[in-house]
Amino acid sequence: MVNARTIVGIVGNVVSFGLFLSPVATFWRIIRKKDVEEFHPYAYIAACLNCMFWILYGLPVVHPDSTLVITINAVGLALELIYLSIFCLYDRLKRGRRVVGLGILAEVIFVGVIAIITFLAFHTHTSRSMFVGILCDIFNIIMYASPLTIWHKVITTKSVEYMPFFLSLANFANGCIWTAYALIKLDIYILVSNGLGAILGFIQLVIYACYYKSTPKKGNDDDFVKPKPTEVQLSGAAMA
Repeated sequence: MVNARTIVGIVGNVVSFGLFLSPVATFWRIIRKKDVEEFHPYAYIAACLNCMFWILYGLPVVHPDSTLVITINAVGLALELIYLSIFCLYDRLKRGRRVVGLGILAEVIFVGVIAIITFLAFHTHTSRSMFVGILCDIFNIIMYASPLTIWHKVITTKSVEYMPFFLSLANFANGCIWTAYALIKLDIYILVSNGLGAILGFIQLVIYACYYKSTPKKGNDDDFVKPKPTEVQLSGAAMA
């Protein structure tokens, strides 16, 4: 029989998958324009690192019974690598290719070193989970906290133009689902970062509600509007 934790985990996978798909419109634009324009790869590189750490955390030799953590982050990692491949393909000036290549190489080496330390220095599931889980929380909290700069912009301009509603909602839902997952069978490391993420997501939705009416309404723009850096930054967020 499927237990409650598995059901919540499956729902969490679906919500997180939707979050991982949020940059599709951005990269479809890049494909159509055959140019990365002002878009940057940093958020997607960071998302790859986050996914790799959660995959390491979910391994049976580190934290047993975490298959659903592995599945969604493996899918997320694959999608982020596809996004970065598209970026490199259409980077006309080739400036970002070096950043992507060196960034991914550095991340693989970093995660590899952490994995070696985990397996050689720690010999129980509890100690391995603590070591890797703390690192996962650090990077996950950074991802969840990335909208903080947008909050300041929204409050000072009294406009939510640069705060995509559905992305904000997805972040909130993602934090809530994985918090519930962590509470059913207590997993402190998934709980800490996603609990904080749920709180930050809720605050973001409240700010959106407060400043939605004061946002200047614009007419129909043409198909290709100027890139919004904050949207690009947020869309790479990945959580477990």
